[in-house]
Amino acid sequence: MVDSRREDSPVVLREQLTNLRALLVLSILMTESPDEEQILRMAESSVASLGRWQIAGFILDDGRWLPGGQWTGCSLPRTELAEAVRALTDTGGAVTLPGYAWAWAYPLWSIAGLLGYMFVCASQPPSPDDRFLIQVVAQQTGVAISNARLHQKERATAAELAITNATLQRGMQIHQRLTRVAAAGEGSAGIAAALHELTGLPVAIEDRYGNLRAWAGPGRPDPYPKAPQERRDQLLHRLMTENRSVRDGNRVAALASPRPDVLGVVALVDPERRADAADIVALEHGATVLAVELARLRGLADAELRVRRDLLHDLLTGTDDGASARAEALGYDLGAPHRVVIAEGSEQTRSEDAFLHAVQRALRGMRRNALLGTRSGVVVMLIGGDADWEAVRLAILTELGGGHCRLGVGGLYPRPSQLPRSLREAELALRLQKASSPVEQATMFAELGVLRMLASIADLGDVEDFVRTWLGALIDYDRARHTELVQTLTQYLQHGGGYQTTARVLCIHRSTLKYRLQRIRELTGLDLNDPETHFNLQLATKAWATLKALRS
Repeated sequence: MVDSRREDSPVVLREQLTNLRALLVLSILMTESPDEEQILRMAESSVASLGRWQIAGFILDDGRWLPGGQWTGCSLPRTELAEAVRALTDTGGAVTLPGYAWAWAYPLWSIAGLLGYMFVCASQPPSPDDRFLIQVVAQQTGVAISNARLHQKERATAAELAITNATLQRGMQIHQRLTRVAAAGEGSAGIAAALHELTGLPVAIEDRYGNLRAWAGPGRPDPYPKAPQERRDQLLHRLMTENRSVRDGNRVAALASPRPDVLGVVALVDPERRADAADIVALEHGATVLAVELARLRGLADAELRVRRDLLHDLLTGTDDGASARAEALGYDLGAPHRVVIAEGSEQTRSEDAFLHAVQRALRGMRRNALLGTRSGVVVMLIGGDADWEAVRLAILTELGGGHCRLGVGGLYPRPSQLPRSLREAELALRLQKASSPVEQATMFAELGVLRMLASIADLGDVEDFVRTWLGALIDYDRARHTELVQTLTQYLQHGGGYQTTARVLCIHRSTLKYRLQRIRELTGLDLNDPETHFNLQLATKAWATLKALRS
């Protein structure tokens, strides 16, 4: 009779063949699985067909403990488990599991190294064949886990590459779109439109002072809100200090700064905070393109301005040989009557170039062509025809973002050779305005009335005598006491004796004005209400202002 349990018996061979087939199927299934826990459960479920032993659980190299699902009696408390693992070597070893005569930890090896241990338990020590099967299961489990981790890493790398590729494509899209805008010379409006197209957000482009230069997208406010200058300066300081875009309330703003005195701001209107990293890249790239555009425009403007300054200088000094031909080359017609207008800021007004560019922008906004230049700290304009000169002055103040501005307007003359005369008239109009009134305004020489007549007198001796006769006592008192009685009388007479208006112009209280007028009566002995006296005093104050202007 044949022993059915001999190693070479047909029964044992069939059993071994069945186990090998089961291991092959298990290996294939494990290798195809991308999930670590699924692999471990496959290993656990294979036990029933492989032998009289069970898997108590697994501990992995990241510290995870996964107990066996079909058999929980082998579970160890975490503290005991940690002690058991610390005592193991790379080859595994015996462990103690309550209620079982035999328990062993098999290492989960792979080409990446030790990945953890598989804990196996049985009611009695397994046979050598069973131990071999257990060893194979542990080996296949380690390989499968390593393979799953490799696939997971590859998927993560592929996802990162996909994100990087999408970012690069978006960056190329941004670069190409804004490069087309720059190459086509579409200016601020084109840059705003491109940024709106790229981000889907409304876009505003402003100058340094917060004036809107371009808008793209829905919801354009009308009128456009303008922050106070102090807050605006704080924003510009943040942008220059941080050298990147910053959030400013419901907007994200970036600075376009080709050089310190030429600044613009590009902003995405984003109250819902939808702007992502790609939108910020588009904004900052758009700011760079705008900076280049501003630099290009400034370079062209500076070159043209230098040529125009030279022409203006020759016209105002009377050395206008070939001036008409040079003006024609600049697209400027000297054939029509022209006048000289002088704009003056104050010491607090920004640099001379900034003031000049503000005047240039104001005239451009009013569609007025002019030759511009600077002369002794003021801006000189050569302009054809008439205009609302007070509106021009206010437009300059708007471009400055506040500050001070006075205008002196010379007469209109048909020939270029008469322009030096218009220049003298504009200068005199400005000086007379400053001497006679603290109020900033636009003063036309042609409307100076008696002041214009007084200024044209060749011998001023009689004028000085007239002024001394009527105002001498007040002039001497002001000089000795550093008071302003002559100026007070000038404004009082100029405003028809109105207390309220005079006090407001002089920025003093009504009681102070009454005190000064009483002091004037005491010093001069004159009745200010007498019509003849009133006339002579008014003429004397105008003559006094004219003399001050002519001698300044």
